[in-house]
Formats: sequence, structure tokens, C-alpha cells
Amino acid sequence: MKIDAVSIFPDYFKVLELSLLGKAQESGLITFTAHDLRNWTHDRHKTVDDSPYGGGAGMVMKPEPWGEAFDDLLEIETSPVVIFTTPAGIPFTQALAQELSESEHIVFACGRYEGIDQRVVDHVGTMARVLEVSIGDYVLNGGEVAALAMIEAIARLIPGVIGNKESLAEESHNDGLLEYPSFTKPKVWRELEVPEVLLSGHHAEIEKWRKQQQLDRTKTNRPDLLEL
Repeated sequence: MKIDAVSIFPDYFKVLELSLLGKAQESGLITFTAHDLRNWTHDRHKTVDDSPYGGGAGMVMKPEPWGEAFDDLLEIETSPVVIFTTPAGIPFTQALAQELSESEHIVFACGRYEGIDQRVVDHVGTMARVLEVSIGDYVLNGGEVAALAMIEAIARLIPGVIGNKESLAEESHNDGLLEYPSFTKPKVWRELEVPEVLLSGHHAEIEKWRKQQQLDRTKTNRPDLLEL
């Protein structure tokens, strides 16, 4: 998979050189490039924002540099997906991550200030599949953190990135429930013991216990998931 991210702070993405995603890049499973939006400006100050039409607080990211960036980055033959990170977007979910993990090329557009001129979103929609996506009901200073979260969630689902496929099957949200709690050695730690059923070797009982733990945890932490 080819992944591009456009930002005025491309150094945010250096963390993707670490851990499993770093190894995935070294092996060629993922090709990732962070681009500085200011490379597509032409004035002395490398201006990327201006005041909003209609008034209001803050600044809006100008369409010209974004347009040129997409002209250079989008390769129509790869059926690219462009993701605009925005709190006004659709919720990012595990199901969407799974769907996007099958893409050939994803471009993340990381806005700042009051966002990107809407005409950019509309224009890019004539060139590629466009998604406006939010990672939660809160506002960040910019889209880089959201893009990082989505890149990790998507890329780890690409075959070969995670060594043990079974670990993906038992994670939170894969079956609509949260994951059950996990335990390891020692058996007793600070007077807290591992649940006896996990030491029994009785696989059917362990599976039953884990399913009940999933239900209990989901009911407590995310009851909305049980209402879907």
C-alpha cells in the first residue's frame, strides 16, 4: 500500500518509522511519505492560510497549495482514496479501517486552523474517492494526530504487518464487543490473583468466561455498542 500525508508539520509522522509499521516500510509492505504543504506555495512567506469569507475567528487553509499538491500526488490508475481529517467527518471505525486496508493508495490531508477551503474537498472528489473522517467527538489543533491514528489502524490490518493473524481476530470491535481482559505471569501480583478459570486448562469454560467478560465490559464502557 502507498500512503501519503500532506501537512505543514510533516515531522509529526516520523514515529511511523518505529515498531511494526517501520518494519512494514522496510519490507516494502507499505510505502509512506510525509509531504510539506508549503512546498506547493510560491510566495516568499510560503503562505498557506487566509481570513475566512463571511467573517469569523481563525484562518482557513488556502485552496491553491492544496490543489497543486493533489495534482502531483494523485495517480488515477491506483484508484486513490483521499481522507480529510476533520471533526466534522464521519466516525472512524474498525470496519472502515478494514475496508481501507484493501486500498492501493491513500492520501491524508491534514488541515489546521479552521480547516481547508471546502472547494478543495469538492474538487478532489472529481479526481478520487474522498472521505471526511473524524476520530472522535473532540477538536485537535490539527489533523496530524488523527491521521497517525488512522494510518496505524489501517496499516496493521494489511496482511504481513502483524505476524500473528489470530491476534487480530480477538480484538475489540471486531465482533461488535470490546475485548476481554488479559493476564500473564505471575499468578499472584500484589495480592491480586489471575482468575482461576484461566488456569484450569478447560478451553470451553475459558471461552465462555471471555465472552461474558466482553459483554460485561461493553455494557459498562460502551453500552451504545449493544444498542446497534
